[in-house]
Amino acid sequence: MFFLLPTPQAIADYVSHRLIQLIRHKPDAVLGLATGSTMEPIYERFCQQVAQQDIDVSHLTTFNLDEYIGLGADHPQSYHYYMRQYLFNRVAFAQHKTFLPDGLCVDLNEQCQRYSDLIRQAGGIDLQLLGIGSNGHIGFNEPGTSFASRTHVVDLSEQTRLDNGRFFDSQDHVPTQAITLGLQDIAEAKDILLIATGSNKAQTMADLYASALDEAMPASIVKAHPRAMVIVDEAAAALLPQGVCKTLTQMA
Repeated sequence: MFFLLPTPQAIADYVSHRLIQLIRHKPDAVLGLATGSTMEPIYERFCQQVAQQDIDVSHLTTFNLDEYIGLGADHPQSYHYYMRQYLFNRVAFAQHKTFLPDGLCVDLNEQCQRYSDLIRQAGGIDLQLLGIGSNGHIGFNEPGTSFASRTHVVDLSEQTRLDNGRFFDSQDHVPTQAITLGLQDIAEAKDILLIATGSNKAQTMADLYASALDEAMPASIVKAHPRAMVIVDEAAAALLPQGVCKTLTQMA
């Protein structure tokens, strides 16, 4: 379940290799994508390898985990903007096959229902990338979210807003709500890679390891998944018991 690579760059190499392996095997794969600083070196390495190996990504379909309510696609802190900056504007994805929740939609309930339906119509997610929040959230599924949840509106916890405040001009500008893929949607992915890097994630990883399958720790749902991997660097693994992590082979 827990796998170790020494650095964020080594993890980026491994995850990029996994993505390209999947695309070679299934050119029309469905990817579940995440945002945040953990993903930046992964997308950087993926873009490099796509160019170097002349990989065609135009047949892929992608679904992002979440979006802030109240932020339009051109807002610099929206996840639409993030994805264009770090991935979609750098590699030739088919724009009509890249999906994110609409943070400015009029009917939130309809938007949520439609998003989960679109994933099912696409045949489900083949590989889901996940980061993890300091309180154990994945997507924006805060502690206490039902494991049976589908795409829904969430009130962001104060901890999550504090954690994300560094990306905004002031704490007052951090949105209070988001649309997020539900835990059941995430758990239905065929493969899951949950990635944690840095010493600031060490306690969260220790908490995840110690947790039972418990909605108080949303990320614990991956423990019930037959093909989930939790991949950590040495800093994030610092508080895990010795011998818990299997060492992965770094990809060149």
